[in-house]
Amino acid sequence: TGQWAKKAYQEAQKYGEAVAVASSADKTFSYIPDCSDLDIPEDADYVYICENNTIYGTKYKTLPNTKGHTLVADVSSCFLSEPVDVTKYGVIYGGVQKNVGPAGVVIAIIREDLITDDVLEGTPTMLKWKTQADAGSLYNTPPCYGIYICGKVFKWIKKMGGLEAMKAHNEKKAKILYDYLDQSKLFKGTVVPEDRSLMNVPFVTGDAELDKKFVAEATAAGFVNLKGHRTVGGMRASIYNAMPIEGVEKLVEFMKKFEAENA
Repeated sequence: TGQWAKKAYQEAQKYGEAVAVASSADKTFSYIPDCSDLDIPEDADYVYICENNTIYGTKYKTLPNTKGHTLVADVSSCFLSEPVDVTKYGVIYGGVQKNVGPAGVVIAIIREDLITDDVLEGTPTMLKWKTQADAGSLYNTPPCYGIYICGKVFKWIKKMGGLEAMKAHNEKKAKILYDYLDQSKLFKGTVVPEDRSLMNVPFVTGDAELDKKFVAEATAAGFVNLKGHRTVGGMRASIYNAMPIEGVEKLVEFMKKFEAENA
């Protein structure tokens, strides 16, 4: 479903056989494939997904039918944006740098039966889950300051009402931008509505030069990092947990002004 799943697939090939059982590459990863009846090899060790795709703005709303196989998910860019039923996964993991804290910390939630010494020969001691679990994540010196900041964020989320409240906040925020894109005559979202991410919103004008002009004027007006990833072009608004609703409202206000001047 995008850059990160592709990289994971390539990486997995270094250690064994990797099979891509579904892909949305045919339409520039603008949708999540139907994963209700995947052709999963019987001897597969696990099924892997990247749950939210930052570059392409898609999100799994329904988890794949893994047909009894362990589900492993990279949740780096959607972790703590909404409640998660961890019992549906064998492993969920993610870098904290989107919604939780500074880059350099990874959170992994691993089903206990998967924490064993039965690992690939040559696996470094510190990269074994069992090593980390047995040592309470303190086998080596952890990035203390990064973890301290994560703790502050956990308290902030709890104070606002927990993950249910965070989900409602994020849905309200994303709706402002998606509603505008759906009625705009100049801008349009690139993702099919049913698979839209609450965190990343890619959009285009359909004219590369106009996109460039928008990014330049937006930057001058104080809206930074709106340029889309080089593989898709256009624009992308990342509206993670920390982005206030007012920020999205200001962006839509600016987009309306740009549309009136350039339509």
